[in-house]
Amino acid sequence: MTHDVTTTADVALQPSPFAAEAGLAETGLTETGLAETGLAATGLAATGSSAETVPGSDVAVTSRRSRWGLLNQVNFRRLFVADVTSQMGTQISGIALALVAAVTLRATPFEMGVIAAADTVPFLFASLPAGALADRVRRRPVMIACDVGRLLAVASVPIAWWTHTLAIWLLVVVAFVIGTLSAIFDVAYQSLLPQLVRPDELVEANAKLQGVNAVSQIGGPAAAGQLIRAVSAPVAVGFDAISYFVSAILLGSIRHHEPKPERSQGAHLGRDIAEGVRFVLREPLLRAIAATAGVSNLFNAITNALLFFLLARVLNVSAGSIGLLVTVATIGGLVGALTATKIAAKVGQGRTIWMSMAFSGFFMLGIPMLTRANMWYMAAAFTVAVGGGVVFNVAQISFRQQLAPPHLLGRVNATMRFLILGIMPVGGILGGALATWIGVRPTLWVAAVGSVLSFLPAYLSPLRNMRELPKHDPDGDTTGAHGQA
Repeated sequence: MTHDVTTTADVALQPSPFAAEAGLAETGLTETGLAETGLAATGLAATGSSAETVPGSDVAVTSRRSRWGLLNQVNFRRLFVADVTSQMGTQISGIALALVAAVTLRATPFEMGVIAAADTVPFLFASLPAGALADRVRRRPVMIACDVGRLLAVASVPIAWWTHTLAIWLLVVVAFVIGTLSAIFDVAYQSLLPQLVRPDELVEANAKLQGVNAVSQIGGPAAAGQLIRAVSAPVAVGFDAISYFVSAILLGSIRHHEPKPERSQGAHLGRDIAEGVRFVLREPLLRAIAATAGVSNLFNAITNALLFFLLARVLNVSAGSIGLLVTVATIGGLVGALTATKIAAKVGQGRTIWMSMAFSGFFMLGIPMLTRANMWYMAAAFTVAVGGGVVFNVAQISFRQQLAPPHLLGRVNATMRFLILGIMPVGGILGGALATWIGVRPTLWVAAVGSVLSFLPAYLSPLRNMRELPKHDPDGDTTGAHGQA
């Protein structure tokens, strides 16, 4: 489980060692079957009607605020359905890659940790430049290029298996390439969303997209288990290539005119990056969120590196049962997405951030208790943990999208992701090393206790008593980290 918490502080349980930020990454899309997804009601239902034009769109949006909410808007609907497709493929390939390493190639705990780290180390070197890039160029072409690159990376796994050249080093390279392109994609993605919806619709939009992540985590693992059983893990990885292809096509079909950002004279990559870093570091609320999410992701990375090893190699659980177990565990993500908007409205966006993490972390204690006899009871504990993580993601991502000035949004998102996710490679390597030294289950206990304590930075900040959080003032500077108690 990770944030952006991969969906840990952007916190949802990631069912593979190949973690991404809370979850909003790995998007891709189809416009068919909207009614069948069951996500129409994600977020608060709305009533009444209004006419509006989303800035930068060449299509006037008439928004009849029904129970479908933002899904009435064609651009958001395409992004949403793309996400359904890509997230499902990503869930399949994530489990399949883990099982290729653990079962097909008989990877050691340390090798599992290295693969997990390879997927997340790009956040250390790619996130900050990606933010500067997202504020310099149009974001959709960047996202499409990343989809194409990820398609080629995942396609290499079944090809290598067919040609008898599959090896641990290739999985490390594939994880590294996917992690690098995902780091770039995610920054552009989170910076594009505020251009497609109004500021007051961001919480609903993020809740719906977190709902996509939750549904994919419910259906994806079960589908992955059956697919792996039918065609083998290496071949199942290749199915994610289809989702990236669909994502690229649908992203290209979004009818939104995105003007090329103006570059100031004397613009320099280093200075651009530094401007985003300074903005984050001088905002105490962003610092507290980054600390909480970073601590959580450190321990989640340890868990991610070892969870599948525990299930497949220590407990000898079948691929089908592993998929079903993760499916049960991630139902909480859908519940979190469905309730995030109401929770934030009831207790306040600021309090939601630390409360959801405290609630989620406690239930991570179920992971090291896993046995074949009790794993379905532990799955129930995972469900609660995942639900709290999704609520956290919706609240904190929406806050930073509202706080950052538009010309800095890419760099603010990138800086936060660097601080939040950059620690994960350390967690992956640390998890593998600790498991080699003290054993798999004791290492998972270390990770669980760390997850329980991860809410403290946010709790000890002004967020503890805040309902309303500050927003960017387009007529001046940011309103500041004061908000309303």
